Amino acid sequence: MLNRKILVTSALPYANGPIHLGHLVEYIQTDIWVRFQKQRGHQCYYVCADDTHGTPIMLRADSENISPETLIARVAQEHLADFTEFSVAFDNYHSTHSEENREFSSLIYKRLRDAGHINSRTITQAYDPIKLMFLPDRFIKGECPKCGAADQYGDSCEACGATYSPTDLKNPVSALSGEKPIAKDSVHYFFNLGNFADMLQAWTSAGHLQAEVCNKLSEWLENGLQEWDISRDAPYFGFEIPDAPGKYFYVWLDAPIGYMASFKNLCDKQGLDFDAFWTKESDTELYHFIGKDIIYFHALFWPAMLSGAQFRTPSAIFAHGFLTVNGEKMSKSRGTFIKARTYLEHLNPEYLRYYFAAKLNAGVDDIDLNFEDFTQRVNSDLVGKVVNIASRCSSFIHKRFEGELAATCSEPDLFAQFVDANSKIAEYYEAREFGKAMREIMALADQANQYIDEKKPWVIAKETDRDAELQQVCSMGINLFRLLVVYLQPVLPVLAEQAYQFLNIAPQAWPQATTPLLQHRINPFAPLMTRVEADKIQAILSASQSDLQAAASTPPPAVKHCEAIAPTIEFDDFAKIDLRVAKILKAEAVAGAEKLLQLTVDIGDETRNIFAGIKSAYAPEDLEGKFTVVVANLAPRKMRFGVSEGMVLAAGPGGKDIWIIAPELGATAGMRVK
Repeated sequence: MLNRKILVTSALPYANGPIHLGHLVEYIQTDIWVRFQKQRGHQCYYVCADDTHGTPIMLRADSENISPETLIARVAQEHLADFTEFSVAFDNYHSTHSEENREFSSLIYKRLRDAGHINSRTITQAYDPIKLMFLPDRFIKGECPKCGAADQYGDSCEACGATYSPTDLKNPVSALSGEKPIAKDSVHYFFNLGNFADMLQAWTSAGHLQAEVCNKLSEWLENGLQEWDISRDAPYFGFEIPDAPGKYFYVWLDAPIGYMASFKNLCDKQGLDFDAFWTKESDTELYHFIGKDIIYFHALFWPAMLSGAQFRTPSAIFAHGFLTVNGEKMSKSRGTFIKARTYLEHLNPEYLRYYFAAKLNAGVDDIDLNFEDFTQRVNSDLVGKVVNIASRCSSFIHKRFEGELAATCSEPDLFAQFVDANSKIAEYYEAREFGKAMREIMALADQANQYIDEKKPWVIAKETDRDAELQQVCSMGINLFRLLVVYLQPVLPVLAEQAYQFLNIAPQAWPQATTPLLQHRINPFAPLMTRVEADKIQAILSASQSDLQAAASTPPPAVKHCEAIAPTIEFDDFAKIDLRVAKILKAEAVAGAEKLLQLTVDIGDETRNIFAGIKSAYAPEDLEGKFTVVVANLAPRKMRFGVSEGMVLAAGPGGKDIWIIAPELGATAGMRVK
């Protein structure tokens, strides 16, 4: 296996608030992937930084009567403390308000300017005559020009969802002073993104992006690329543009450059070669993990900036979806806007790392933190399956054999089977299909527990003449536990460290070729993980809840969005519908479609291809092998993605709340529903 040189980044958290569980989806996903690469022996660096510039930072510092520098230093300390407790192990955590970032921002700007990619012109903006500053869109409020809702921001309406220009607002006022803004001219600087249309067309279609992201970017590219305003007027907390006094780089220009700055800071600390990772000739790998809401900046602006400034472009950009909690958007009023610190005060952070890993895949779908499912998975998988193996076997090893494992492996074929599983699990980790990796590992855990159940060491222990057999059975269990821990190490580094102390071994590399522990003395077992208790979950939700009354007064979405019932039909019309129980043989996402899954279903006498708009509620792998009900005699319908040969019955208000009827035991494909 070749030793790869890899640089990995996560999007920079903004220094204007605390880390919450939605943020952690990204950082945990990235950390798992980096830990896996390091466990495989690759040279892999993970860098990040606080994103510290912009008007919100300046205004918050002003409201607290402190300097922006004091604010961002405090927030950086809070962010890093949260990340550390969740075992997110950056090789370097820096700040965009650094000399390295100032130098790279100026260098990239000058190279773009000298190559003819920067121009300037006068624009008219809203200006607060009291605060003496230009107002970003989000600092202007008024009545929505579409629906008339009051107290809406200058870029979009929270009541009707319309987007617009702040100049379209009715009766606009400054959110800072309450004064009506005035129109004022100012010279601004623009990056000519259109100069890179051909380059971006080639780059975005060359395998650097997920299929869903590539399709979205194709739409933007087809509609034409606009100039990007990269400047802001004083007062502004950021870096002054080199040849433009009183003008500052817009925060989104220097934020991604923070990746380079943080790595340069690491290089200076450790004597690494920065140019080996960032020049156009570099043969190293560069990966960015980001949320799907900032794709435009990372997949268009950023590669264009790098290319125009004669730096290398990313090897790939990995986008992920948002986090919902108990099926809903994170909400302070419902107690589901959960800060990382709030979680840490009540639960083991490794529970969340495992749960996210079990839900994550290589796509950009949203994932849901369902606390009932969370509790069941942690208690069943980690406590009931993995940790239970060590607990069951170690007591016999210590009571009867002074902590020493057997001298021979009683089940070499079973051990080899566990070792051979490393290649498939590694493929899933590499492809960021963490959910599939967890299922493979838990299938092995089931095998290990089945082995112990079949051998019944508690029965063997009652017969003194079977001591050798008892030692071998329990030693085998311990060795299988060891391999499970090695496979889980990228996800559960703290559990792995504690397990290695119990096993009396050093941290383990990826087990491509490994031998069992024989005649090896282990340490006394101490509980590695405890069950999730319901009161801990409730404590988190209670601590996160900010406004119960507001939640109680909000009509349920299903009632609020209820539509009129369709016209009645006669029974004879209904009798024409052939409803069949169908087994879902295969489910997969449809490239280019936001809502569709393609299902291959068995309806008893044949298989059918059906497209169903249920992607928001179900991951494809969760459907395979399940039963649903389909309309079997619906005329085939030709769609852009293929022919749909039936219809899946589903109900619900939409989004995550879509349910397909799923008979369990006793269901047979092809049964008619009466």
